[in-house]
Amino acid sequence: MVSEASSISRDGSNIASEADRIAQYEAHIRQQDLIFVDRVKRFLWIIVRACLVIGISFIILYPILMKISSALKDWDDLYNPMVVWLPEHVTMENFRMAYKVLNYVPTLTNSFLLSAVTMVTTVLSCALAGYGFARFNFKGNNLLFALVILTILVPTQTLMVPLYMHFRYFDPLGLISLFNGGKSLNLVNTYAPTIMLSLTANGLKAGLFVYIFRQFFRGLPKEVEEAAIIDGAGVYQTFFRVMLPNAVPAIVTVMLFSFVWQFNDVFYSSMFMSQSKLISLALSTIGGSTAKIVNDQLGQQEGAVVDPAIIQTVVDAGILLAIVPLIILYVFVQRWFVESVERTGIVG
Repeated sequence: MVSEASSISRDGSNIASEADRIAQYEAHIRQQDLIFVDRVKRFLWIIVRACLVIGISFIILYPILMKISSALKDWDDLYNPMVVWLPEHVTMENFRMAYKVLNYVPTLTNSFLLSAVTMVTTVLSCALAGYGFARFNFKGNNLLFALVILTILVPTQTLMVPLYMHFRYFDPLGLISLFNGGKSLNLVNTYAPTIMLSLTANGLKAGLFVYIFRQFFRGLPKEVEEAAIIDGAGVYQTFFRVMLPNAVPAIVTVMLFSFVWQFNDVFYSSMFMSQSKLISLALSTIGGSTAKIVNDQLGQQEGAVVDPAIIQTVVDAGILLAIVPLIILYVFVQRWFVESVERTGIVG
């Protein structure tokens, strides 16, 4: 009886241990399945992410790659069915012609100077306006800020006539005509309208810049400002010595956006500075100027029809010459720009 009971207990323990091993094996299999599924999910996400990055990059880079290919093509390759992306005869003649048509160095210098001046004045005026909206509570604050936001939504074309008339017959409060024999000032075809608009926070995309500064200043702790006031600093001292140095991320963002948008602007430039040597205006007329040079090179009569494909190669070369300085500028400031965009809260 004792031996039978012991054998039964041994068999029970063996069965229990075997059940434990089976349970452990099944748990191990389930764990391996979960690890495999997790690896598959991560692998699929890597593929999806790579496809998204490659697709978006292709959409962005495709026009630039097309212009590079077109600008490097010799005129003999334009109708060669074997040439699609890589030209058979690589030439720099299109760049030399675009360089000549654009009058590149003086035009680029003028564009850089105007963009730099408007960039500095835009940063100062929009920072002041944004600081006022962020820190001062006065009657009509929200209404005025809503009107600032509205300037972002209103098409600039609707303001073309009043803006042009304002600077064509510039006479604020009638003071100029009072001291100038009844004559107003004509500021058209000068840099004054663009600079004056940027000085008063009414320039290109100024509403967006005011919004960026307002949001940034609202995120700064008030204790810093209060400490400066306790130390005897006034409003402007607090702004220039305390708040503005802490607003470097917003300043970098606005500086880069303001510079690039002014550099590429055609609307205000053609309205106020149609006779100035600016890269944006030169690009808008490069086709007609190129046709004259091509006629001279081919020995055709003046006014003869030029092959549009030939003109397009020179236009593409001119566009590349115009964007190269901006690409170089971005390469040097990209780290600060990305950090500033993250800290100003533009994304998200």
